[in-house]
Amino acid sequence: MKKTTPEQIGKIVKETRRSMKMTQKELALTSGAGLRFISELEKGKPTCQLGKVLTVLNTLGITLAMVSPD
Repeated sequence: MKKTTPEQIGKIVKETRRSMKMTQKELALTSGAGLRFISELEKGKPTCQLGKVLTVLNTLGITLAMVSPD
C-alpha cells in the first residue's frame, strides 16, 4: 500500500484551492486557519496540526480515506 506524505497532501490542497480560484488568504479565512498555516500546509510541512489539516480538507471538500491493515 502506498503511503501518503505531507507533501502529497499539500499538493492536493494547493491544486484544489487553485482550481476553486481561491487565494491562500481566502482559504485561511474560510477554514479558520491562519495564512501562515495554509502556506506551510501547501509546502508539505510534516508537523502541521492534524485537526487543522482536517478542517482545511473539509473546507475544500477533500475526503481522506483510511484503510486499516487486514
